[in-house]
Amino acid sequence: MSEDKVLAAAQAALRAEHAAVYGYGVVGGRVRQSRRGEAKAAYDAHRARRDALSRTVRDLGGTPAPSAGAYALPFPVPDSAAAARLAADIEDKVAGAYSDLVRAATGERRRGAADALREAAVRAVRWRGGSVAFPGLAERAAVPTTPSGSAPTSAAGPRT
Repeated sequence: MSEDKVLAAAQAALRAEHAAVYGYGVVGGRVRQSRRGEAKAAYDAHRARRDALSRTVRDLGGTPAPSAGAYALPFPVPDSAAAARLAADIEDKVAGAYSDLVRAATGERRRGAADALREAAVRAVRWRGGSVAFPGLAERAAVPTTPSGSAPTSAAGPRT
């Protein structure tokens, strides 16, 4: 892959990490006491990944994307249950960004992106209490299909 594609994917992952750091500030303020350690560990992990991605972007000849002052949340977060849903959503989005970086990169950068994707997928499972197929690939995980490749006809809809 071209260095431009790797740089663009690294910048996108960096932007996802900036948003994750912000989002975990909200999660930590709303999640029940027994999960605050988990929120703090995720916050620290995303800060470390953010800093590593900033170095990667500089190594690729780019200027790291800055963090926004604030980020729009995908839904209101009034309580601990919503905070846990937000954390799972954050991890899904981060996994998607790293999925793109895995696709664009090679060698050690690809391994690092794959590790970050795996870590985000594991955290999402912990927050959600269940897993999704193909973490980081929303188009593959959103609608389950039958062996024939068509969407199921069940009224239950996709599992989330």
